[in-house]
Amino acid sequence: MSSPSTLDVSVILPVFNERGHLDAEISRIRDSLDGSGYSYEIIVVDDGSTDGSGERLQELEGIRLIQFQTNRGSGSARKYGTLQAVGRVVVWTDVDMTYPNDEIPRFVKELDGGWDQVVGARTSEQGTLKLLRTPAKWLIRKLASYLVDFKIPDLNSGLRAFRRSVAHQYLYLLPRGFSCVTTLTLAFLNNGYSVKYVPIDYFPRAGDSKFHWWKDTRRYMLQVIRMMLMYNPLRIFMPPAVLILLAGAAKVVYDVIDKDWRLGTNTLALLGLGLTLAIVGMIADLMVSLNKRQDYEMPATANESGG
Repeated sequence: MSSPSTLDVSVILPVFNERGHLDAEISRIRDSLDGSGYSYEIIVVDDGSTDGSGERLQELEGIRLIQFQTNRGSGSARKYGTLQAVGRVVVWTDVDMTYPNDEIPRFVKELDGGWDQVVGARTSEQGTLKLLRTPAKWLIRKLASYLVDFKIPDLNSGLRAFRRSVAHQYLYLLPRGFSCVTTLTLAFLNNGYSVKYVPIDYFPRAGDSKFHWWKDTRRYMLQVIRMMLMYNPLRIFMPPAVLILLAGAAKVVYDVIDKDWRLGTNTLALLGLGLTLAIVGMIADLMVSLNKRQDYEMPATANESGG
């Protein structure tokens, strides 16, 4: 294996109470990378497991183990693992047997073709409470797609590979919970980096799910809105502002015709609210422009096209 400073791939594995299938999943990842020709490291972050996962991980060879004393959340585990990574490419995935982790080399190869992030788009929904999860995820995905003006087939897939040099700019944004994957996707798209989706199979989970339908879905929705307020507030403020101003204009016409040019109080309220939203949106957009971080990494596709 190459020296730590020249590794191709760092695989980050957050673990919380996955004792029953740790060996099988880590072996599958190791076997796929051994046959790929890529140099690699596997960083396992034990997120305060209480089922013996931590003790079993201490016995495994060929991994870098980071252990939290308490459960901090999937986002914290992925963030800290990525900060410790040395590979030029970082891979995020889970160890619950749901993702085809033997395909990790394919994701890395896609990045070699000039993409900044490659995400596995799941072709089926295997989670619990499907009747509630599916429409909620569809709504959040559509909202995110509109806000970034990009069709997102899978907003919260846990299997992805990305250039470490790009992701380091946005690690400070990652929340503690599951919405960290959503945050990373939106950060790349909002800053002009290329994201490619490749279809993957998705399998039933081994062990118990840590996903809380209502709490985590609410966090996903709030995180999408928070990211857009941070990067593109006009996409949030201007549509309602325009609709309200149009309604106000229509009410002005009605007042002119029906009330002999006497504008109603509700007409003035509509116009005032619409103008206020538009002004707030423009001020927020100006503040975003003035406070953008300066450590911008040139997108891989732009480097290539520039010769």
